[in-house]
Amino acid sequence: MSTQTELEIVSPGAFASIQDAGRRGFRRIGVPWAGVLDRRLMRIANALAGQPEDAPVIECFDGGLHLVAHGGAVKLAVAGDAAVEVDGPDGRRQLAPWRSLTLAAGEALRIRKMGSGRIAMVAVSRLEVAPVMGSAATYVRAGLGGADGSGRALAAGMRLSLAEADAAGSDRVLAQPPAADARPIRLVPGPQADHFSAAALAALVGGDFRVTAEADRMGVRLEGAKLDHAGAADIVSDATVPGSVQVPGAGQPIVLLADAQTAGGYPKIATVITADLGRLAALRPGSTLHFAWVSADEGARIARAEEAETRALIAAIRPLPAEGIDLVALYTSNLVDGVVHALGAENRPLY
Repeated sequence: MSTQTELEIVSPGAFASIQDAGRRGFRRIGVPWAGVLDRRLMRIANALAGQPEDAPVIECFDGGLHLVAHGGAVKLAVAGDAAVEVDGPDGRRQLAPWRSLTLAAGEALRIRKMGSGRIAMVAVSRLEVAPVMGSAATYVRAGLGGADGSGRALAAGMRLSLAEADAAGSDRVLAQPPAADARPIRLVPGPQADHFSAAALAALVGGDFRVTAEADRMGVRLEGAKLDHAGAADIVSDATVPGSVQVPGAGQPIVLLADAQTAGGYPKIATVITADLGRLAALRPGSTLHFAWVSADEGARIARAEEAETRALIAAIRPLPAEGIDLVALYTSNLVDGVVHALGAENRPLY
């Protein structure tokens, strides 16, 4: 009988995959970066689990992820505004996100749903995933990376192997997680901004755009004011990057994300700054967003500030209190042993 410690994928939910910081250095030969859509979430999840910040994690969307530990204890950590449940010998209990936890063999973790945003990261301590071209990131379209190197997304019945080591150690928590950020998504002018009329450039930041159902790890198609081209709607294909805002002939923008192709023939009116790309990727279909122009220098300043904020959040991670008080469990459990009807006949005065 095998004693290998494993984590079974009972359900991947809407979509779940192994991701890390991405496959860098190969875009010149047509290999996208892939990697997590929100690097801050990955870094926090790994820090909560006591791992290197860029270690592979499970990235999931919109709840439904269901995991079970087999063969031994498994330490996990969840980053994101997720509703987390654990099934154990004492029944099902709710836990707050932004913390680590240790599943005993046979126990299960579920991400039931998401609050704000649609992305959560689950760090798995001691997860063994062989890198492909320097990264464990799953890139489904080309069959690269992931749990077995084939580029498959996580599916029900798959088992992830964990290295043998002591899974003990205190759990950790981020007591004050980052608040939802409703500011505009910031842009710098794109390499083909001169392919658009002045009215189109003004329209890009002049009103709201809606996230359509065509939104995945490759990109997000938006609906809003039509962005008219000043000339031809096509260009000779050239390089793209995550954050590129392409505008096809119909005049509706597409924002490229981590799995985006490395070149394209649509003019790029703008580029979303790196600091805001995770926020955009986390918007659900039907959500609205507003763009704002910034200069390249301002984009660099924002990137430095965002990095400082991330480091401050990671520095604020603390061991969970020894008594193990979980506020979500405290506020959602029935702490009263029996209920008394104050107006019941049995409690009325006898005189």
